[in-house]
Amino acid sequence: MRQEIIFYKRKECHLCDNALEILRRLQNEYDFTLKLVDIEENDDLEEKYGLYIPVVEIDGEVIQFGQIDEHVIRIRLQKNKNVKDS
Repeated sequence: MRQEIIFYKRKECHLCDNALEILRRLQNEYDFTLKLVDIEENDDLEEKYGLYIPVVEIDGEVIQFGQIDEHVIRIRLQKNKNVKDS
């Protein structure tokens, strides 16, 4: 089954920009859907994630927030071994 990453972000956030770059790079290697959610468009999400942005959630589980580490995300994606065919 294809994994889903929900990426919670906000506008004008350099950590969000860096994390999105990492996710786009990983998307070239792993088969997952990427859903971008701007927390500023939802009061509940703003309250829940406002201090933690960016937040990476994979298949319903928050994996990382703040400074995103590519290696940590890669290891989590490898659990289901959804590597794209070369």
